[in-house]
Amino acid sequence: MSDHALEFIQHLQSLAQKNRGALAALRRSAGFAPGTYPPAFPHVERFVPASSHAEDSYRLALYVTAALFARHPQHMAGQSLATTLGRLISARDSGSIEQRFVALLAADAEDVPQYLRQLVSLLAADGHGLDYASLLQDLSAYLRPSQFDGRDDRNKVRQRWARDFYRQLTTQA
Repeated sequence: MSDHALEFIQHLQSLAQKNRGALAALRRSAGFAPGTYPPAFPHVERFVPASSHAEDSYRLALYVTAALFARHPQHMAGQSLATTLGRLISARDSGSIEQRFVALLAADAEDVPQYLRQLVSLLAADGHGLDYASLLQDLSAYLRPSQFDGRDDRNKVRQRWARDFYRQLTTQA
């Protein structure tokens, strides 16, 4: 895990404790394309590397992660999104969670934030936290276009998420 990602999550945790208005702005930013909602800029742009451009995958991942954290500010180090969803499906005994997860795996980069919002809302409803620093790293890779077909890094993340999710189902079966 990068120190930069952990520093960003610590910043978000600080906002959750001390600045509910900032968290509200980040929550509202979920209704816009990542990185386009100006009230979120003061809370995210300072973490964007100077060499980044507006559509840089890491910049977009910062904004998506911030919006998701604002929706459910419960960081749990070591609990990947897919692992936590795998545990949730066992607790709820609901096939719709798996359907939503598979839809996430099949999603294009532009649609990933929408699917993640739905899944994070499910985790929030049951009080399950997740590792937002890990999610930030995964999103940065998922949103990174490949020079050739746009799928290489994305497929690596999809495969890791699928392994984490389905391993939880087999260990609890």
